[in-house]
Amino acid sequence: MDKNSSSWGVSAYRALADADVRHVPYVPDSGLDRLIYFCNEHKKMRPVLLSSEQEGVGIAAGAWLGGERSALLMQSSGVGNCMNALSLARTCRFPLLMVVTMRGEWGEFNPWQLPMGQTAEIHLQTCGVITRRVDSLEATEEAIAGAASLAFRTMSTTAVLIAQHVIGAKDFARVQGKDGDGEQAGNG
Repeated sequence: MDKNSSSWGVSAYRALADADVRHVPYVPDSGLDRLIYFCNEHKKMRPVLLSSEQEGVGIAAGAWLGGERSALLMQSSGVGNCMNALSLARTCRFPLLMVVTMRGEWGEFNPWQLPMGQTAEIHLQTCGVITRRVDSLEATEEAIAGAASLAFRTMSTTAVLIAQHVIGAKDFARVQGKDGDGEQAGNG
């Protein structure tokens, strides 16, 4: 990850705070770490740790029924985990705002991330989700603010997909503490 992972997280956090989001269900991911950190520090936001992304759809429904807004945070691989649950938002007509950090794109090291990373947007659109892709750091805040406004004003399901080159690609060697040859970093 690089400095973008922190910068985009600040922009995304501001947009969520301005949209009066109170519940932030998420599955832990290093691409989301700064955004989750800022949400956790906000006195009125409540990050909710999930074991699967589909649980977040139910939490968003409950939050809305209780008069509060939510934003579901997930990595693109999690889109496949909540396909059936997305029908709940459409059928029951409650707003669902999602922020999806993309994998399987620019600089990806993990071949398991490619299938959903390459098709997440198509899957979301097939389920009736209105998507907006963010390909630059500067567009992050405006895109999330626009998606939040659309979701909460029209009772729609929206997703903002943050491109992998905006959040920064994960580096397996760095994650494992090794250089590219499998040797411990710094041990020559």
